[in-house]
Amino acid sequence: MTVSITSGTETLRATHESRPDGGWARFLGSHQSSELGALVLRVALGLVFIAHSVWLKLVVYTLPGTAEFFASIGLPYSLAYVVFAAEVAGGLALIVGFHARLVAAALLPIALGAWWAHLGAGWLFTNPGGGWEYPALLAVALVVQFLLGDGALAWRRSVARRSFG
Repeated sequence: MTVSITSGTETLRATHESRPDGGWARFLGSHQSSELGALVLRVALGLVFIAHSVWLKLVVYTLPGTAEFFASIGLPYSLAYVVFAAEVAGGLALIVGFHARLVAAALLPIALGAWWAHLGAGWLFTNPGGGWEYPALLAVALVVQFLLGDGALAWRRSVARRSFG
């Protein structure tokens, strides 16, 4: 069985062979599996950032309400609008793979800022005021995305690909 994903000139292929050293084992240890893993992480992060900005900041709390929260913890009122725009633009860029490595690095201060904002509420995000576990996980995932790179099917790569081995 062969699985192929194609976008433009880029094709990922995995072939399963019914041998002890079959195709899946080779695929999972290959560069292609890393590219596919980076794609999955990139799209998941993009969806999370869009949902967090559009649903939570725009719909649930509203942008003025989010700005009031920012001001209540000592941040500039207007920073809420900058964070909202960065989360929407960054989320979209991650989903389509537009310089995803650089976007992950650019979103890291926002995740760390959210971690800082929720630090006093304890670890669990279900605590009153939301804990810091979720923003910390987002920050770690952004670092992993930066380290893995843009992944498969990226629209515009952050840096040129290098061939190892």
